[in-house]
Amino acid sequence: MENIIEVKQLAKLFGNQSALESVDFHVKKGEVFGFLGPSGSGKTTTIKILTGQLIATSGTAKVFGEPVSQLKKSKYRSRFGVLTDNSGLYERLSIRDNLKLYCDLYNVPHSEINEVLDVVNLKEDQTKRVSALSKGMTQRVILARALIHKPELLFLDEPTSALDPGNSLHIHEGLRALNKKGTTIFLTTHDMQEAELLCDRIAFLDRGMIQLLDTPKKLKRRFSDSTITVELVTEEKVKLPAGKEGANRLFDYMNSNQVMTVHSNEPTLGEIFVKVTGRELD
Repeated sequence: MENIIEVKQLAKLFGNQSALESVDFHVKKGEVFGFLGPSGSGKTTTIKILTGQLIATSGTAKVFGEPVSQLKKSKYRSRFGVLTDNSGLYERLSIRDNLKLYCDLYNVPHSEINEVLDVVNLKEDQTKRVSALSKGMTQRVILARALIHKPELLFLDEPTSALDPGNSLHIHEGLRALNKKGTTIFLTTHDMQEAELLCDRIAFLDRGMIQLLDTPKKLKRRFSDSTITVELVTEEKVKLPAGKEGANRLFDYMNSNQVMTVHSNEPTLGEIFVKVTGRELD
């Protein structure tokens, strides 16, 4: 599978402060790639370099097989979408009128607006002026704008950070549908549950460096203690080791109808992050 993003030895300095240090990764075409880390870890800096908004201090970054410096050309800008903390919305206009402008910019028919409004759950609010919107609603308008031209590659920087659980779920469903149609998604987040729900692979970024990179399933398996917990009908919880001994004890419990539930003791992604970096996500 071809890579849509390739990053090698990427570094970024702001004065004497290092934001990124020797970062290496690639993103395959068609996957959802999660870039996870706490605030200040270098996530937004990476997106700004990959979208041509910042110049790296050293290293290389390619998107669509081209150096990121080429992304300013119109033939590339129409191929990707970006959601960042910089809204760029026209506050005196309604949601729908904002999206009409972006449709015109990308030569997209206005009929596409209803579809993206469904994805971000704003169809009933489309006539509201942007200046009257809450932070969460504004975030959803920015996401709708990033989706309007159906980009091949979508950069999402904390897309659900200001949203309630109901709207976050709605956005997740829309992103899954978009990905199934072929859009590659580069997602930064510090929400480990969101990453596990959406991402094919994830990278843990901390202090400007990638600490781990793999699929969520493989990471959890790698840090598992290889035990299972059995909850008995008495509500007692018994931890059993993997292997023959644990299997025999589980069989005995089941044979005597004592088992209510059985589950593996895999760590959460958040617990893995703390174990590897020594600090919590914020």
